Amino acid sequence: MKRYILSICIIASALSMLAQKPTSRTFASPNGVLKVQIDTNEGKLHYSVYEGTLEGGNIYAQANSIALNIEGAGKNQYTISTPKLFKEHFDAFNYKLASFDDSYNQVIVNNKNGVNVEFRAYNSGVAYRFFLTGHKKTWKVIDEEAEFRFADDHIAYLPYSTNAGNPKAMAFQATYDKAPLSQSKDIDAFLPATIDCKTAKVTLLETDVVAYPGMFIKGAGHTLKASFAKYPKTFDFYPWRVQQYVTGTEDFIAKGKGNCTFPWRVLAITHSDTEMPTNTLAYQLAAPSRIKGDTSWIHPGKVAWDWWNDWGISGIDFKAGINQDTYRYYIDFAAKHGLEYIILDEGWYEPKSGDMLTVIPDINLPELVRYAKQKKVDIILWTVFNVLDKQLNEACEKYAAMGIKGFKVDFLDRYDQEATEMIYRIAEKCAQHHLVLDYHGIFAPQGITRTYPNVINFEAVFGMEEVKWTERDKVQKDGKTVNEPSKDMPEYDVTFPYIRGMVGPVDFTPGGMRNASKADFQPIYNNPMTMGTRCHQLAHYIVHESPLTMLADNPTAYEKEPECTAFIASLPNTYDEMRVLSGKMGEYIIVARRQGNDWYVAGETNWESRDVEVSASFLPAGSYTITAFTDGINADHNATDYTVWKEHFTLPHSIDQTVTVHMASGGGFAAKLIRK
Repeated sequence: MKRYILSICIIASALSMLAQKPTSRTFASPNGVLKVQIDTNEGKLHYSVYEGTLEGGNIYAQANSIALNIEGAGKNQYTISTPKLFKEHFDAFNYKLASFDDSYNQVIVNNKNGVNVEFRAYNSGVAYRFFLTGHKKTWKVIDEEAEFRFADDHIAYLPYSTNAGNPKAMAFQATYDKAPLSQSKDIDAFLPATIDCKTAKVTLLETDVVAYPGMFIKGAGHTLKASFAKYPKTFDFYPWRVQQYVTGTEDFIAKGKGNCTFPWRVLAITHSDTEMPTNTLAYQLAAPSRIKGDTSWIHPGKVAWDWWNDWGISGIDFKAGINQDTYRYYIDFAAKHGLEYIILDEGWYEPKSGDMLTVIPDINLPELVRYAKQKKVDIILWTVFNVLDKQLNEACEKYAAMGIKGFKVDFLDRYDQEATEMIYRIAEKCAQHHLVLDYHGIFAPQGITRTYPNVINFEAVFGMEEVKWTERDKVQKDGKTVNEPSKDMPEYDVTFPYIRGMVGPVDFTPGGMRNASKADFQPIYNNPMTMGTRCHQLAHYIVHESPLTMLADNPTAYEKEPECTAFIASLPNTYDEMRVLSGKMGEYIIVARRQGNDWYVAGETNWESRDVEVSASFLPAGSYTITAFTDGINADHNATDYTVWKEHFTLPHSIDQTVTVHMASGGGFAAKLIRK
């Protein structure tokens, strides 16, 4: 009898074990290289990302702990689904690729309390997001736990907040601090950020951030931990631009009602630096376009821009400034060179008034629009985020009816839930009125350029405006005291395309015609110069993904440089394909872009001059005409020096498969290859 009872107990125990839900699951990317292990022991949720094995392989995330703390949610009780393969095709709009395909394996971690998690493993990285089910009433997110734990003291590239007193309130314009994780600063950094894990680089980014605050990270040993801006409670305004800022917050980070999905947390994993700028995860994980029907009214283009050059035209018979004659001059320049837009930057309405419906007396805006239309040029108006948001219906109706094409919206300088709600609200209303948008003073694009493709450019970059106030500092170098620019723009120029370039377009505002070597550079506000050579500037127009891109210098300067101006104006605004031919983050980059049958190739280097090999193997067979701008023989000490040459050739016979190009200190090159 005892033996019989014992047998029954053993069988019951075995059946119980079979019925028990697994507390761990490992699944892989479609190509089997990346592996994700999910663990739910003791009600905690962790995941690891690796290649090979967790014991002896390449570890890219080591038992990262994640949690979404919903007010009033019950205890965690997880079940993990089996992996499922999905394949997708994307027809992209105004993106670095016109179309592409991808696939992923998906695992769902269901939670009895309705706070669930979706994991995806792509060949190019891993992503997860929380989502709610069974929540019919209002909810509050008290906090979100996200950590990124690494197996070693890897080198991290972190863009730190520039506001030490209130680090979550700033313009998201900073260079990358390169240091071991253990030496990271005790201040918030923003995304995207990259960690060099030796066998691959892991870039942390987020996408589809809708009605939720953005993620900041801070180092703790070999771990980066996330934090989020609290939900705003009280506000005040800076008087100069009536720019809104937060003065008090609630004790939670987000609120909402009903079931929803939360932002994607992404670890983009690239084994070669050249894979980084072409990574598409930020785009493909974002919500599809909400603009239904015809989108032909969304026009990319180049812009004759006023602010960077301080309205600095000369050789004219009128006083340059924010007035009718000056903007007619900019329109004439744009029309002459086939540029699609001009921007009226700050000053066309009185900034202190906070009223963008009232134009200053020196500008007759309806007449200016009529004049521009006759010249086939469109006008974009600058404004402040909360100013536009307050007058959103009236401003969209008035200026769309007048013939204005869109708005450049500036000075958000926040990343809380109300800020993200504002940018989607503005995008939706502007789309209804067929108005395009250029977002400035804002966090990096987090999917909205796919969801609302009328948002055709984004700042969130340490752009050309920074050279206007980058001072020179005395530094110790090789035992000597030398005077150098305090910010290294050429190094940044060959760093951010790898990191920031992953997540979407960038309004860097290139095109300066007063170019300077490291020794010659000086900060000048009214007639600013650039760091690096003329060809370095020309290369920006091809290296950067920028559907709405500025000609930042003044028309007078461009008219004195007809070869360079004609070249810039002839370049496409969007492309069908992008390839990074070679490069190393922080040192140099060479990019090739295709539109139709024509190719455009450009390269940039840091302050180190270098010879680079450019292979023509990416070109299909055929006859081409190449026009190329390369650094001149004296560009090292006269940064405006360049050489331009034109040649006809036929592949595969009349040109060597590899061409050596010299880039001077802070230099570059740019070429277009037009197929006959």
